[in-house]
Amino acid sequence: MEIIKETNLQIEGKHGKPILADLFYSEDDKQKPVVLFCHGYKGFKDWGGWDKMGEFFAEKGYFFVKFNFSHNGTTPEKPTEFIDIEAFGDNNFIKELDDLQSVIDWMLLPDFKHLTQIDPGDLNLIGHSRGGGIAVLKSAEEKRITRLITLAAVSDFAKRFPKEKELEAWEKKGVQYIVNTRTGQQLPHHYQFYKNFKENKERLNIKKAAEKLEIPHLIVHGSNDTTVSIADAGNLFEWSDASKLLLVENANHVFGLSHPWEKEELPKEFQHVLNRCHEFLEADPQETYDEYLEMEEEDND
Repeated sequence: MEIIKETNLQIEGKHGKPILADLFYSEDDKQKPVVLFCHGYKGFKDWGGWDKMGEFFAEKGYFFVKFNFSHNGTTPEKPTEFIDIEAFGDNNFIKELDDLQSVIDWMLLPDFKHLTQIDPGDLNLIGHSRGGGIAVLKSAEEKRITRLITLAAVSDFAKRFPKEKELEAWEKKGVQYIVNTRTGQQLPHHYQFYKNFKENKERLNIKKAAEKLEIPHLIVHGSNDTTVSIADAGNLFEWSDASKLLLVENANHVFGLSHPWEKEELPKEFQHVLNRCHEFLEADPQETYDEYLEMEEEDND
């Protein structure tokens, strides 16, 4: 089976910068379930093994889409480098939610170039790390999403902001910097990031969003994740009704991947994750949710 890969397609977003997207699929005139992937903080669509993930799902008969958030700091000319650090500084969670909506709308419009290749009634969302939190929020808002998978996802945006004196200093200065350990760059966060969060804190409450979910949700987390606590996975599992929890033994925050990933084989931890994600996506979403409801009724008898 030949896998077709289209890269760096530009989607118009709501915030003045393009969203770059990649597509992976086999051209066989069959309507395919869609898998849409959201990268995490300081991430991008071409990081590490994300291409391999696209190939994996395309080979399994899915139409796989991954994209760069418009303000992640990369540019259309340099989609793997943080060139536009001002855009990085101007990013916030609302922009990322809007970008994700723009990608969903783009795929499901009647004039989408590959409309005959996709099943618009089978839209599955995967989010990694911060992108996992965004995916939970969007899944509670967007009724066209069929299943949700979160990989090493955060469960609370509020607790990741600085506190007290550090927060006051950020407000006074208007910017704070974080080092990108991979490149050594000093990346800015403008104070608008926190201000925007406070103005939208109800919409950005992952707990409330997870409690509203009525779709199957697979929560994946590595036992050796030092970036996002395994407790975040526990929170999501507690809040998200039709959820399943997959703890990956000895896996770190990126399940053994690194950037660039130049090996043919994926690390065993990430290959295990992909296999289990595929099993989850193959299950009928309504049957999965009905199973959960039956278990709830039995527990309440």
